[in-house]
Amino acid sequence: MQIDASTSESEGIEKKIEVRKVEERTLREVIVKIRLERIDMQEGITVEALLDSGATGLVMSSEFAKKQCFKLKKLERPMNVRNVDGLLNKEGPIENMVEVNIYYQGYRERAEIDVIGGQK
Repeated sequence: MQIDASTSESEGIEKKIEVRKVEERTLREVIVKIRLERIDMQEGITVEALLDSGATGLVMSSEFAKKQCFKLKKLERPMNVRNVDGLLNKEGPIENMVEVNIYYQGYRERAEIDVIGGQK
């Protein structure tokens, strides 16, 4: 934001703060508690999940998948991942996924979640 000659410095700072507050509201996260059930073991865990993060699919970190003993399935073809800025993700392509049942407020859906990270 530029401050013109008719705007005092303190007014300019107030306007910058106001703009920043609007941006924070726009970027607010929505976190929901869901239950993930491992298909192979039919055991579940309750986790917090980021809803509508702008991702084009479902993803889980490789560290989380290993810690929770999810059975990794190798993808037929690795998938390259691009960040918001268009650059390839430093973690490398997605090579694995997990199959789970997702439960949320009485709703159940079987899903394949891509596992990202730790591929190198």
